[in-house]
Amino acid sequence: MTTQATTAASKFSSMRWVRWANLAFMLYLLLVAVSMVSGGFKWSVGEQAKTLFEFASHPVAGLMIGLIATALIQSSSTVTSIIVGLVAGGLPVETAIPMVMGANIGTTLTNTLVSLGHARCKEEFRRAFASATVHDFFNLLAVAIFLPLEMMFGILDKLSGWLVSPFLKAGDMSMNGMDFMKPLTQPAVDLVKGPLEVFGHNGGFGLIVLGIALIFVSITLMGRLMRGLMVGRARDILKSAIGRGPLHGIASGTAVTVLVQSSSTTTSLMVPLVGTGVLTVREVYPFTLGANIGTCITALLAATAVSGDHSVFALQIALVHLCFNVLATVLIYGVPFLREIPLKCAFFLSDLATKNKAAVAGYLGLVFIAIPGSILAFTV
Repeated sequence: MTTQATTAASKFSSMRWVRWANLAFMLYLLLVAVSMVSGGFKWSVGEQAKTLFEFASHPVAGLMIGLIATALIQSSSTVTSIIVGLVAGGLPVETAIPMVMGANIGTTLTNTLVSLGHARCKEEFRRAFASATVHDFFNLLAVAIFLPLEMMFGILDKLSGWLVSPFLKAGDMSMNGMDFMKPLTQPAVDLVKGPLEVFGHNGGFGLIVLGIALIFVSITLMGRLMRGLMVGRARDILKSAIGRGPLHGIASGTAVTVLVQSSSTTTSLMVPLVGTGVLTVREVYPFTLGANIGTCITALLAATAVSGDHSVFALQIALVHLCFNVLATVLIYGVPFLREIPLKCAFFLSDLATKNKAAVAGYLGLVFIAIPGSILAFTV
């Protein structure tokens, strides 16, 4: 028995090392993929980048593009990593900022859909749907506050610019200490780029498409690997932190999301716990705010993959995402009146949805389809 137990333990340990090695490889693929998007963007459009993205020059249109893209892909990490690559390729930071805000809204669709699993029991569904939509309403409120401020004063642009200023060299816009990634990623990018060169500038679009696909695959597999490696620790963090106070809830939401690389996963994990009465909506509210902050790690990692004239802007847009979520948490949760708005909206909508399930379809269709589609139609 002892020998069998030792053998089993050895196999388990070996499997964990294999998973860690796979995780490191997926991280490398993510960095290569972001470099591919950046390189493909520069290659295909060059100096015409501003013209190509004129359709997103209106901040509200950019917001809707980020929302729709994230709602379709169901990963804000993927969308923000793509945005990092595009900014590295020449997309202006001020154009990308509303897209990042939109990604925050789009990612909330997942846990709202998860709550539908409790639809058979009215009381469970009421709690679960409120737990899911409090995240929606917080992010909607954050955008309602910060997008007008950004349009009027450029606060996120200026704050993130100040944060990246230490990386600026005198006389140019490259980053100190960040070029070490290029020797690691460029050979892989060149390997993919080589066969595409026969297509001329169209090869750049091919490189972008392959890069986006690789970002999606690498982040998806990273999330699965991290959940397999960290799910026990994540549960320990949840049990020890949630319910001990809002600061512990925010910290635990941040930590768990960094571990599993997906805010959709961590917030969706809360829905059944609230639905079954293990936790309350008010208890998990700070946790969802921490999830918003924790999901920024992927874009920050992606920003280390780029180099060249626009590399500092790639880091800047990743920091915009972080600054936006941190400032929104501090302002909205820190002001009692604002703190209650997402809760009241979530409770009102959940009561309405319990009485009439059509309210769920109406809410999802309005927020994620009708409003974004209509705004894009009028602004593009």
